[in-house]
Amino acid sequence: MATAHPNLFSFPNSDALAQQLRVYVLRAQNTALNRHHSFRLAVSGGSLPANLAKALLAPSNGTPEDTPQFDKWHIFFADERAVPLDDEESNYRLLKDELIAKIPAELGTPVIHPIDEKHVHDDDPQELADLYQEDLMREFAAKDSVKLPVFDLILLGCGPDGHTCSLFPGHELLREKDAWVAAESNSPKPPPKRITLTLPVVTHAVNIAFVATGAGKKEILKQIFDLDEGSSLPSALVNQGAGERVSWFTDHPAIDGVSFPRRGSL
Repeated sequence: MATAHPNLFSFPNSDALAQQLRVYVLRAQNTALNRHHSFRLAVSGGSLPANLAKALLAPSNGTPEDTPQFDKWHIFFADERAVPLDDEESNYRLLKDELIAKIPAELGTPVIHPIDEKHVHDDDPQELADLYQEDLMREFAAKDSVKLPVFDLILLGCGPDGHTCSLFPGHELLREKDAWVAAESNSPKPPPKRITLTLPVVTHAVNIAFVATGAGKKEILKQIFDLDEGSSLPSALVNQGAGERVSWFTDHPAIDGVSFPRRGSL
C-alpha cells in the first residue's frame, strides 16, 4: 500500500481546471510516448468526457509538448454499462459524442477499445467482462505474462457516495485481487449490469486523476480527505493504494470545508 499522499488541486473555475488538466494529460502522454511509443489510458463516464474535451480541444500553443498525438492513443474504459454502444447510458457513446467526434483530423484518430456489443443483452455480464479482459491482455501482455496491466493514465470521477469506476462502497468487488475486469449484475446505480476495472488495476497505473467539481461533492470529499469514516470508500482506497501517483482536479466549491492541503497549479 502506498504511503505518500495524493495531490489535491483546486481551481476557481472550469477554465482554469481544464487548462491544468491539459498540462497533466499531455505530460503523461509525452512521457508514455518516450517510453513505449503509445499512450494507453482508461476513462470513466459522467462529466469526465466533457471536462476532457474542454482540456484537450483547446488551441495548442504550437509546441510538441502541448500537442495531443491522438493517433498514438489507445483508449479503454475504466467501466462500462452493458448497453448497446449507441445507447444514451453508454460511456463509449458519451466519450465519442463529447470528444472523439470533435478531434480535428490533423491531430489523428485514437484507437478506441469498446465492449463487445454482441453480449450486452446477456443475463450475466461475466462474458462481457471476460472478453474485455482478453482485449486488455492483447494490449498489455502480448510479449510475456504480466500480473497486472500498467496504464499510462486512468481518468476517474467520484460519485456522491464515493464510488469510482463501478466500484461501490462496501461491495465485494473491492476485494477482488485476481481479475483485471469484473462484472456487476446488480449495481446500486442504474443500469444494473456493468463491467469495471478492478481496484488493483486502477492503483497499478502510472498516473491516476480524479476530476470532481461542484458543491455537491464537498461532503464526500471531506469524508475522503479528512475523516476516518471515509477511509473505506472506493475513491479513498485509490488514494491509499497509489498515493502520490493520484491527482485530484477540483474546483473551489467541491472542496469547501476540506482541510487537506491543496495546490492551485501543477
